[in-house]
Amino acid sequence: MAPLNSSNTFSSMFYLTGIPGYEEYHHWISIPFCVLYFVGIMGNCTILHIVRTDSRLHEPMYYFLAMLSLTDMGMSMPTMITLFRVLWSISREIQFNICVVQMFFIHTFSFTESCVLLAMALDRYVAICNPLRYATILTPRLIIKIGIASLLRSAIAMIPLLARLAFFPFCRSHVLSHSYCLHQDMIRLACADVKFNVIYGLVLITVLWGMDSLGIFVSYVFILHSVLKISSREGRLKALNTCGSHICAVLILYVPMIGLSIVHRFAKHSSPLIHIFMAHIYLLIPPVLNPIIYSVKTKQIRQGILNLFLPKKIGSSMM
Repeated sequence: MAPLNSSNTFSSMFYLTGIPGYEEYHHWISIPFCVLYFVGIMGNCTILHIVRTDSRLHEPMYYFLAMLSLTDMGMSMPTMITLFRVLWSISREIQFNICVVQMFFIHTFSFTESCVLLAMALDRYVAICNPLRYATILTPRLIIKIGIASLLRSAIAMIPLLARLAFFPFCRSHVLSHSYCLHQDMIRLACADVKFNVIYGLVLITVLWGMDSLGIFVSYVFILHSVLKISSREGRLKALNTCGSHICAVLILYVPMIGLSIVHRFAKHSSPLIHIFMAHIYLLIPPVLNPIIYSVKTKQIRQGILNLFLPKKIGSSMM
C-alpha cells in the first residue's frame, strides 16, 4: 500500500518532544521512568514465572492473571526504547513506519487488556455463582480460545485506523507532542480530512470498552446477587475478597484510559504537561500496580513470590 503523498512515505521522519520546557531535566526525569519500567517488567515476569512453574496455580484464575501480565508488558514495552532515546538525548527522531508499529502495539494491547479483564470478571462469576462446574466450564482449551480471540479482536479493529494514516499528507509539522507515538497525537498533524479516524476511533472506544465494561458490570451484578444469598457474614466477605484484586485492576486500566481520551478530545488547549502526564500514567501505572496488587491480595501468588526469593521454610513461616 503506497502513500499518495511523497511527504508521507514510510521512511518519513517525525520528531518527539519529550517533556517540553524541561529539556535540561530530561536526564533526571528518566530516573523515575527507569524505576517504573523496571518494577513493571520484573513484577509481571515474576507473576508469569510463578504461574508457569507452580502446578498449584494451573487454574483458570491464574491463567487469566498471566494473560493480564502479558498484555501489561505488551502495552508498555514498545515505548521503552523510544522514551529513553528522547530523555537521554540520544535521538528524537522516529520513522513513520516505526511510529505506526508502536501505535499498533500500544492500542491493540490496551484493548486486549480490557477484554482480559472482562474474561477475569466472568471467571469470578463462574467461581462464585457456579463453583461446582468451575473446572468443567473454564477448561484450558476455552481459556486459550478466549486469549486468542481477545488479541485478534483488538488487532483487527486497529487495522483500518492505522492503515488510513498511510494516505495522510503531513505538511504542517512532523513534531509529536509526546515521548512516543499515539494515534490521537498523529492525526493532529495531518493536512487532510481526519473525520474517519476521529469517528472510527470514538466508535472503537465506545464499542470495545463499552462492551467490556458492561460485561464486567453485569458479571458483578450477578456476583453480588449470589454473595448476598450466603448466610454467614464471613462467607460473604471471603467471596467478595476474591474479587478485590480484579476490581482494582479494572479501575487502574479504565480510569487513565478514560482520562487520556477526554484530555485528547475535549481539552486540546490545556497545558501540554497534562497530556504528557496522562499518557504516561495510561501506559505505566497498570503494569506497575497490577503485579503489586495481586501479590498483596492473593495468598497463592504471595506464597509463590516468597518461595521464589526466600528459602522455602522462611517463606512458609512468614505466611
